[in-house]
Amino acid sequence: MIYNILYQLNADSSVFNLFRYITFRTIYVAITAFLICFFMGPWLIEKLRKLQIGQYIRECGPETHLDKAGTPTMGGVMIILAIVVSVLFWSDLTNPYVWIALLSITGFGVIGFTDDYLMQIKKRSKGLSARGKFFMQTVLALFIGWLVYTSPGFSTTVTIPFLKNISPDLGMGYILFAAFVIVGSSNAVNLTDGLDGLATGPMIIASITYMVFAYVSGHAGLAEYLQIPFVENGGEMAVICGAIAGAGVGFLWFNAYPAEIFMGDTGSLPLGAILGTIAVITKQEILLAIVGGLFVMEAMSVILQVGYFKLTGGKRIFRMAPLHHHFELKGWKEPKVIVRFWIISAMLALIAISTLKIR
Repeated sequence: MIYNILYQLNADSSVFNLFRYITFRTIYVAITAFLICFFMGPWLIEKLRKLQIGQYIRECGPETHLDKAGTPTMGGVMIILAIVVSVLFWSDLTNPYVWIALLSITGFGVIGFTDDYLMQIKKRSKGLSARGKFFMQTVLALFIGWLVYTSPGFSTTVTIPFLKNISPDLGMGYILFAAFVIVGSSNAVNLTDGLDGLATGPMIIASITYMVFAYVSGHAGLAEYLQIPFVENGGEMAVICGAIAGAGVGFLWFNAYPAEIFMGDTGSLPLGAILGTIAVITKQEILLAIVGGLFVMEAMSVILQVGYFKLTGGKRIFRMAPLHHHFELKGWKEPKVIVRFWIISAMLALIAISTLKIR
């Protein structure tokens, strides 16, 4: 909004030219999102405590988690609000991709909020059914995929990391592919959100990484030089990534060990979805498996554990899934698990950025 208003004044004063620069707006959208979370955090934590909206701890989980019971949850409300408000304030609202990204985070936020609401307020033990939640995610992701597919000039080719000459064109099948990326990313982040700050840290790292890809893919000269797909209007996704990173840091202020608040499905589902949406828009879809490699590891650990359990009649690969619980049961302290997983996420992000030159 501020871009659309103030940039029009550049004819009167050159200072307003600042607002045309994506880098400038990305910095300040991050600061704005951080400040919203920072100042909203104490109020929201107190409000959730008064409403007795506290984290439910499964009896089958690690015993060390029992003292987390009652910690305020549904903090994702704060994250979504910070991202949406700051994006509306600093982004170019004439850019269609901005609205697609906002639809992604708010739509999946509604699904996550509904799940948390049924569990926390209505006291249902499991919230939404797994099948019902997956159905809603899939329908919304297909719609988002269709919106991206019908965007002017958008290419339906898929970029393969490290291979510049292989870019299969999926045609209308790209809608299904995009939906798969978005739903997969949403659920992977959700499964990772099991320890204090465990999902928040890698989410910040992933958003900063995609900030780089969004900027270069939206710049015709840089995209040509780096031999990556040029996405007209795609550079604005860097502003979205800045908002995600800023909100993530603001939330981490309260979510770091020992956490004062958890994001719940209200936060994890939409954060994963918007990350997947940005990966699709910037034409770095498969690269998300590297950038968000930690999320993939966590999701795969659950898939492998469940599959192996059923095939072998009760045997397990890991002591407990998702993967972070396995290391907890091996004796790692929670802060050690969290920081080491953050380190893995940072290393994977560096590998992903290296693909800009290794092609």
